[in-house]
Amino acid sequence: MNFVSVRIITSDVQRLVRFYGEITGMPVTVYTEDFAELATPACTLAIGSTRTLMLFGGDIARPADNHTAILEFRVGDVDAEFARLSDLIKNTIVQQPTTMPWGNRSLLFRDPDGNLVNFFQPVTAEAIRKFER
Repeated sequence: MNFVSVRIITSDVQRLVRFYGEITGMPVTVYTEDFAELATPACTLAIGSTRTLMLFGGDIARPADNHTAILEFRVGDVDAEFARLSDLIKNTIVQQPTTMPWGNRSLLFRDPDGNLVNFFQPVTAEAIRKFER
């Protein structure tokens, strides 16, 4: 088994395509007006319109109503990403760059549909030593 994708359901595919393309700097492949994908080496973020829900049996998900999941992207430098994206995300920041107790450096914000997005730097050996004390 291989976990390969997370899909966001939205009422505005193009808005999320622009947003995720801009924050990641990666191309988002738009297959139809109802479906696009951001493929990364680790996993794919799929973006599907509410119209695609009919293919799965109807009203099974609601766009802009996520209260449980956080989409996480590992980045090389959280602070540099914050500086690069500050104008785009300034009104949706949940937490400015912060070093978490387990050592990750994290920036938490929302996408245009309100989904939580976390840009983080992995734990370093030095941070692990501090956490173990």
